[in-house]
Amino acid sequence: MDITTNYLGLQLRSPIVVGAAAPLTEDLDNLKRMEDAGAAAVVLHSLFEEQLRQEKLELHHHLEYGTESFPEALTYFPEPEIFHVDASEYLKHISEAKKMVNIPIIASLNSSTIGGWTNYAKELEVAGADALELNIYNIPTNMEMTGEQVEQNYINILQAVKSQVNIPVAVKLSPFFSNMANMAKKLVETGANGLVLFNRFYQPDINIEELEVAINVLLSTPQAMRLPMRWIAILYGRLEVDFAATSGVQKGQDVIKMIMAGANVTQVVGALLRHGINQIQVIETDMIKWMEEHEYESIAQMRGSMSQINCPDRSAFERAQYMKAIQSHQPARSLV
Repeated sequence: MDITTNYLGLQLRSPIVVGAAAPLTEDLDNLKRMEDAGAAAVVLHSLFEEQLRQEKLELHHHLEYGTESFPEALTYFPEPEIFHVDASEYLKHISEAKKMVNIPIIASLNSSTIGGWTNYAKELEVAGADALELNIYNIPTNMEMTGEQVEQNYINILQAVKSQVNIPVAVKLSPFFSNMANMAKKLVETGANGLVLFNRFYQPDINIEELEVAINVLLSTPQAMRLPMRWIAILYGRLEVDFAATSGVQKGQDVIKMIMAGANVTQVVGALLRHGINQIQVIETDMIKWMEEHEYESIAQMRGSMSQINCPDRSAFERAQYMKAIQSHQPARSLV
């Protein structure tokens, strides 16, 4: 049974990759446990653009202290305590992780705008990162900004990062574009080596007792798989790029579905936060069991077999399937 796969030019022992999970990947011992449980690679928690901007401002503040050159500039950015680690610690974390484990370590940069912070991507490579996941998390609220400008911002950020590094770069993006297929094509043409579908926008809640906006992180559920699975299936074979599926992967059969859609790897986060790091081994065992029962000899044999270009009914991923789904739904008897 061959469960190996390739992603971002990396030969991986399986398609099960740990996604960027801050509570888990900040601990070096956890990285070793992930490797022992069978993780093929680990995407580290994100280093945020705001951290890099803030540290640059703080350095400038100390160099210019007393000159009153920018008395309120630091208030433009979040307070340091919201971040788990600073930039120098992040570099050290990569270096120490590479010494501790033999699996690939993928660094993660979370950004929303173009800027000098992109120079830091090179330092991640020097620290030992095998690849870089660029998580572009942007919620446009400027009513004068056009969709074309929003898309160009993504392109500009990718171009800036690619100009700094030689390691592969995957872009983690949202599905909220007027033409997701065209946006994916633009990113690949700009140099993206991989597409991670999709990032999740953590929606704020409202505490009606305290009258404040509250943070409410909800872990993904199996239903969240449908969106990335659909788009990977649509894009597979049409773009020369690797795909990582994320959101909702909980068990071995979920991994198989994503591989059949066309994914190179699946990223697991919520399942580990719910059940612990050893869930990696459970997922792999279930995946292998299913493959044996259905006489599959390798991951490569399955990959893309249920993508749109290989599906007998290509309309199944488009509007026709929507109409069939609506017609097939039966209301509860009490409502009839």
